[in-house]
Amino acid sequence: MDLGDGILLRPLLAGDGAELAAAYTRNRAHLAPWEPTRREDYYTTQRQDELVTRTLQDAADGRTAAYVLTDDRGRLVGRVNLSDIVRGAFWSAHLGYWIDGAIAGRGIMRRAVAAVSVQARDDLGLHRLQAATLVHNIASQRVLATTGFAEIGQAPRYLRIAGQWQDHLLFQRILEDPVDETL
Repeated sequence: MDLGDGILLRPLLAGDGAELAAAYTRNRAHLAPWEPTRREDYYTTQRQDELVTRTLQDAADGRTAAYVLTDDRGRLVGRVNLSDIVRGAFWSAHLGYWIDGAIAGRGIMRRAVAAVSVQARDDLGLHRLQAATLVHNIASQRVLATTGFAEIGQAPRYLRIAGQWQDHLLFQRILEDPVDETL
């Protein structure tokens, strides 16, 4: 799917490990304040290949849906993931995402989250998405607010990010509720 600015959104594929390793290495400092502390091997092609294989198996089993953003040179420049997909009475998933620091702030992630939300509803049949942001991550909160997510609370010491247990704001989007999806 074309997101504009030469950026495409597509499913994660086997063989994306090398590009993921390059993207994580290139964005190591940019992502460090927003992610768990990573071991050195996380930035290697071998480790990313292992993680891609596991993610694709989880996708085949219906537990996750994983997407990447690529630029006009084919470089990987971001990810959007739906994890912990639950069916039964819940029909929900957790949304996570990141974008390359060189293209942040252009509305690309907003368009990617909107597109993945539509796919979650129309292709996966989900009812609800949940996302969490660090309390001070205003840019991510803006992405969520402009794509139909509503803040539903605060979770003290929710995730261990950048080596510390940090408070997060929680958001949800009920996928059947109307949202301007032409963002």
